[in-house]
Amino acid sequence: VAFLPNVPEATIAFLAVNSIGAIWSSTSPDFGVDSVVDRFAQIEPKVLIAVDGYTYNSKRYDKTDMVKNIYDNLPSLEKLILLDYIGETEKNVVFEDYVDFYDCLKDKDAELIFEEVEFEHPIWVLYSSGTTGLPKPITHSVGGVLMEHYKYLAFHNDVHPGERFFWYSTTGWMMWNFVQASFLMGATVVLYEGSPAYPDINKLWAFTEKAQINHFGTSAPFIVACMKAGINPKEDYDLSMLRSISSTGAPLPPEGFDWIYDHVRQDVWLASMSGGTDVCTAFVGGNPLWAVREGEIQCRALGAAVYAFDEAGKAIYDAVGEMVITKPMPSMPIYFWNDKDFKRYRESYFTYYPGVWRHGDWIKINSVTKGLIILGRSDATLNRQGIRIGTAEIYRAVDMVKEVKDSLIVNLELEGGRHYMPLFVVMNEGYELNDDIIKKIKNTLRQEYTPRHVPDEIILVNDLPYTISGKKMEAPVKKILLGFDIKKAINIDSMRNPESIDFFIEFKERLKG
Repeated sequence: VAFLPNVPEATIAFLAVNSIGAIWSSTSPDFGVDSVVDRFAQIEPKVLIAVDGYTYNSKRYDKTDMVKNIYDNLPSLEKLILLDYIGETEKNVVFEDYVDFYDCLKDKDAELIFEEVEFEHPIWVLYSSGTTGLPKPITHSVGGVLMEHYKYLAFHNDVHPGERFFWYSTTGWMMWNFVQASFLMGATVVLYEGSPAYPDINKLWAFTEKAQINHFGTSAPFIVACMKAGINPKEDYDLSMLRSISSTGAPLPPEGFDWIYDHVRQDVWLASMSGGTDVCTAFVGGNPLWAVREGEIQCRALGAAVYAFDEAGKAIYDAVGEMVITKPMPSMPIYFWNDKDFKRYRESYFTYYPGVWRHGDWIKINSVTKGLIILGRSDATLNRQGIRIGTAEIYRAVDMVKEVKDSLIVNLELEGGRHYMPLFVVMNEGYELNDDIIKKIKNTLRQEYTPRHVPDEIILVNDLPYTISGKKMEAPVKKILLGFDIKKAINIDSMRNPESIDFFIEFKERLKG
């Protein structure tokens, strides 16, 4: 397993692991200790490849003590390989035994041998948090990923030999894995480590000019942020080599399409796409042979039987429905690690519509153009800046704040590409929600997990809605705040405390304002 930033050494390590038939799994160094251990402990790794720190916004973050903490909390580990990246701590003082990363590369005469494995042999374990419990350890196969990535990079991304392929990512996002697939096309991988907006939000456009990038991958929130900042890259940089811009991580609003063509390049190919960690690819995405239409994803991916289902499980067009995949895809997980009876697997995808993969996105399919519009998450999983976060992680951190009795969080995808993630809290007796406690909650979330876990607003409530069986009702709250009809958003008869929902009905009116 790897605890590494998006540097060449991470790619080198992955290719080495892959060549011997071992199984890869990675997180980025902005994760907290608990977040890393929650993931890696489930798969009982033998080797940890870790970094001593990373840089962000020109600041250096030493993670040596954190690596020691991670190593000590993973008893299955037999070896530590350490990358000396920022060099601020004497490693021999902290670690009794470790291997220097660069010592592994000294034997220039070593024979390059690739271990033959079965089609279904695991290639890596990715993690996608649900709304309760530990993050799901999603395991993909070598053959399935190879087929899927060959298909998408060749036919949907149209990547050619010798081109330069870039996607802003960290090693904790599936897009990092996806980027490695551009090697299959004979392309050159372009890496970037650090903030995409330091010293200002023009940084990645300047980087595109400098690195002569042909395919630029980013997230919809980044495009929206550029739009709001009022920058004009086409006037400031030579982007003539740029052939495509791909956007994922969240729905790209029509205004984002307009901004790309008005302010980046008029004849660039904008390929909005949507997929998931679950399959490490896109279900819907670009098509170099079809027109790009404002606000729409161009097509279903080849081999992806994507439909919008109504509540009765019937395929619908020109209306919003649940996104489903009705036939298997090569890179669907072979299993969740240690899920021997496939119970978690089935519960994650196949219970809402028996036998049909429900992905948890709202989707609308245009019956005329065949284009698709993703309208955000339909389940309670939080989509924060392109990263899926389980509410269980939020609650685990908030529970460490003694003043807070209970909490509920949702993330709302609003018009114009905006996101709003409020955290609703019930305070323990004797405490009031004040600035100091708000700061304490935010700091705890940031320290235990990542800055993405920090909510946009923390709001006091008297009570939170629960089902009779004791389950927190995030999804119904989200539907209410998004303006769904109350009768369709929630079943009052299933609630333990129906009066608690009144606050959220009133709060919806505030959002309208």
